Formats: sequence, C-alpha cells, structure tokens
Amino acid sequence: MPTEVSEFDACDDRILAELQRDARITMAELGRRVHLSQPAVTERVRKLESSGVIKGYRAELDLTKLGYGIRAIIRVARAEYARVVKLIEQTPEVINAYNVTGEDSWVLEIAVIDVRHLDVVVSKFCLLSPTSTSIVLNAPRENAPMLPAQRERAANSTLKASKK
Repeated sequence: MPTEVSEFDACDDRILAELQRDARITMAELGRRVHLSQPAVTERVRKLESSGVIKGYRAELDLTKLGYGIRAIIRVARAEYARVVKLIEQTPEVINAYNVTGEDSWVLEIAVIDVRHLDVVVSKFCLLSPTSTSIVLNAPRENAPMLPAQRERAANSTLKASKK
C-alpha cells in the first residue's frame, strides 16, 4: 500500500493523473486507460484511498453560475490565531484559508456576490487586523494535477537534460 512517495510506481502515477482529470470515471474505463483490469485498478484505487493519498472526491463548481460574481484574496496581517480561525469558520464566503509565513499571517480566498458583499466580508476581518484585498481577475491555472514529488522532479530533470 503506497504511503510514502518512494512506494509509488508509474501505474499509480497514471491512476492519479486520470482521477484528477475526471474523478467520475468508471473503474472499467480507468482500467482501460492505465492498461489494468477493472479489479486490479479498483484494488489500487482502494489502496490509494485507504492510505490517505486520495482524500476524497468533489464536484468542481462554477461560482459565477451560483451567483458569486467576485472572487478575492484577503491577506490578514498578524492577529490572534484562534480568533481568525473562528471567524473563518463563521464566514461561508471563505473558500480557502491558509496560515502562512511572511508579512501576512493569513491568505484567504473568498467568493462574494458583488462589491457591497465584498465590503461586508472584508470588514469582518478588518476588525481583527489590518488587511489587504485583491480581486481575482482570472485564474489561468487552478487545481493542477499533481504526481508524487520525486517522480515529477525526475521527469523535469530528464526533460531539461534532453533540451541541452
């Protein structure tokens, strides 16, 4: 059962890549794409799930079609950790929250209906700490598929070497 990066093989890489492309794929189709039988690919997926490599499956939503016309990034300067976490948990507009190093302590991604809604959400965080907000204009890359780190590094090194 793969639990460490070194325990992945090329077949696991192909399975992970395919599932990241389409998590709704049937096990039969996944098996065809990675050249394994349906029972063999099902067993590998179960092992990847039970080891925690695959944490879950979810629907990717178009937030604009749900009425959220603006996505924004709020950077929160130093503030009491527990208070920020509590406010994040109480703010459904927060899509992602990252406790980070550097000048800011938090980076939050939010989705709001309009500028007035943005002001309401940002104002809540301003009560805790100075903030800085940026509106997302577009996102040329999101949810990029990832492979185990060592194999990816080796592939990039090989590609760079072949270009020389």
